[in-house]
Amino acid sequence: MKKSSKQVCPRRTAGILVHPTSFPGPYGIGDLGPFAYRFIDFLKQAGMKLWQVLPLGPTGSEGSPYQSYSSFAGQPLLISPEKCADYGLLTQSDLDQFHPVEGSRVDYANISACKEPLYQKAFQNFLVHLEEDTELSKEFKLFKRRQKDWLLDYSLFMALKKHFDGKSWHKWPKEIRRPEEKTKKRWRKELAEEITYQEFLQFIFYKQWSELREYANSQGIFIIGDIPIFVSDDSADIWANPELFYVTKDGFPTVVSGVPPDYFSATGQLWGNPLYKWPVHKALGYTWWIGRIKAQLALYDYLRIDHFRAFQDYWSIPAKAESALEGKWKPGPRDDFFFALKEALGENLPIIAEDLGIITDEVRALKERVGLPGMKVLQFAFDGNPHNDYLPHSFSSPDCVCYSGTHDNNTTLGWYHEADEKTKDLVRCYMNTDGVLIHWDFIRTCFGTVADKAIVPIQDIFGQDEHHRMNIPGVALGNWGYRFKESDLTHELSDKLLFTARLYGRTTE
Repeated sequence: MKKSSKQVCPRRTAGILVHPTSFPGPYGIGDLGPFAYRFIDFLKQAGMKLWQVLPLGPTGSEGSPYQSYSSFAGQPLLISPEKCADYGLLTQSDLDQFHPVEGSRVDYANISACKEPLYQKAFQNFLVHLEEDTELSKEFKLFKRRQKDWLLDYSLFMALKKHFDGKSWHKWPKEIRRPEEKTKKRWRKELAEEITYQEFLQFIFYKQWSELREYANSQGIFIIGDIPIFVSDDSADIWANPELFYVTKDGFPTVVSGVPPDYFSATGQLWGNPLYKWPVHKALGYTWWIGRIKAQLALYDYLRIDHFRAFQDYWSIPAKAESALEGKWKPGPRDDFFFALKEALGENLPIIAEDLGIITDEVRALKERVGLPGMKVLQFAFDGNPHNDYLPHSFSSPDCVCYSGTHDNNTTLGWYHEADEKTKDLVRCYMNTDGVLIHWDFIRTCFGTVADKAIVPIQDIFGQDEHHRMNIPGVALGNWGYRFKESDLTHELSDKLLFTARLYGRTTE
């Protein structure tokens, strides 16, 4: 059989930023099922070449994809029951017995209980496949072998978390907080079925994501993933590798992550993630980080690294501090890390640097030396400075990605509503518009820049206001729940996007 050559993404492209949890569907949360394929079809019809997602890891009850239980695992809540039926793990009768979940937003605190019965039913049917050694079971065993470096500890971690009523691992019995191998072996035996269940969920997630990505690529759509620079305190990453982080012998962080005052917050942001012991990572050849990025690049065509500036210098805050104002800058791994990364993965890294916030000349120089494209966000452009780096006429190179806004910004319509009159007037003058359809003015301006890639959040495509934000930085509750309706994706909308993409040379459709 002739092998098909991997498609190459055109230089000048456009795309949409939307997380799959935001998709419509009957289960209270978007997933990797039928609508995800319809969305790929919409992208193709609209002349879009890029789909950007947020991190796809398993999250807690608050739903933040930037606070995941693992840097390697997938979000089980994204598993499609319909696709499980395609694999013979559920029947149509099983699906028909499920009562659709009402609500326009994702309720992370309760959604797991809605999907869990279907997953458990699929798992019990899967056990028959294991007994009979079917093709599906062979796929599962191959998956376990290929992913064993992280799956072994992750599946035990999640089984233990369930055993201890969902508590953070810091509250587990002392023997299992920092377990010896013999202790792990004993617990693996005791929790064997639950561990297999957790492995099953990861297998199905990876299978469904791989199929969706393959379909996207076959339609000429390339996927941009997202990787948080820091990991969650309550994660298998830190539980299994405490020596790589600044934590006490009991696992509690001594210093944590955040940022000083910036565009998003006058008092800075206290994120609370434990910080890396970069000297230890360096001594080990950055093997954990290289493995992490390699695993992510196996899922996506491109990868955005969140908070790139921390590779130059990071904001270190005492763990007991009450605010981010108590932090100080510490040196990151800088060029040494990227030299090791390129040695392992190749010179041309398909990585986008999230270079927003407080960016110094040193950070810019590191990005240039490494050769990574950065981000340009139009909402940051209109401060009255005609030399603002985010104004399209200030873009010094096409080697960047232009956004109307990001998941951390207000929607464009919401931003415009909340802007003062001086800013609104500046925007209208710059874009030569009356501002009536300001979201489309931003989209056209974004597509019209010299940036190789232009991406807009789906809320801007729909013209949605501040009530449809994905995230408000610095606000702990009520984020990440945004969803849209199936009827929102219209032919009129895809035609308008296609026209705009063609106008600015961003599609061959």
